[in-house]
Amino acid sequence: MQLECVFFGPFRDAVGEKTVSHETEAETVGELLAELEDAYPLEGELVADDGDGLAGDTVVTRDTKNVVHIDGLETELTDDAVIRLVPSVYGG
Repeated sequence: MQLECVFFGPFRDAVGEKTVSHETEAETVGELLAELEDAYPLEGELVADDGDGLAGDTVVTRDTKNVVHIDGLETELTDDAVIRLVPSVYGG
């Protein structure tokens, strides 16, 4: 399936582009994130070390809804979905 992945902040820097058209056979957000960690210098940045959730305060949305409010890493992907990846933001 074809997805649009939109990266923000340091994720964009690591990938080198804001938006990537990504062809995948992943069926869930968790599978996709693991794939993206392997494809780009993002290892450990998207999925928690224990594989049980998102790393840190990373926010991932499928279309406009936060995947935490759907099924977390088990959220199913759909063809042409827009996946946005926003890193933890700290500061004041």
